[in-house]
Amino acid sequence: MSETVANGIAEYWATGFFVLAVGGLCAFMVGASSLLGGRSHGISKTLPFESGIRGAGSARQRFSVKFYLVAMLFVIFDIEAVFLFAWSIVIPDVGWTGFWGAAVFIFILLAGLIYDSRTGALNWAPQRRRSGKSTA
Repeated sequence: MSETVANGIAEYWATGFFVLAVGGLCAFMVGASSLLGGRSHGISKTLPFESGIRGAGSARQRFSVKFYLVAMLFVIFDIEAVFLFAWSIVIPDVGWTGFWGAAVFIFILLAGLIYDSRTGALNWAPQRRRSGKSTA
């Protein structure tokens, strides 16, 4: 065995041991749960059950688009945090060029947030109904 191979094995033995230990632990937990777990069958076991309430109606309900809009906005601004974290790690290497690049990135996202706010994308509360009475 060459010296470089021996050095590589010596460097990464802990990682290999960790991977093997995690695999062994997962196999143990799956095996133990299949041996020790209960096996009861019946009518009530096959019914869908959530939070103590039996399901009523169809599972194919329509949801407002607002739920999906909020999810997309969360993903966009979550990815922003990932980019800014990576930028903060390399800030000594990128200098002022990296700083101004991050500033432009933050400015574009801030403009998007202001646009979302003005178009009502961040208004999650239901709109109040206006009464038909006039106060003239």
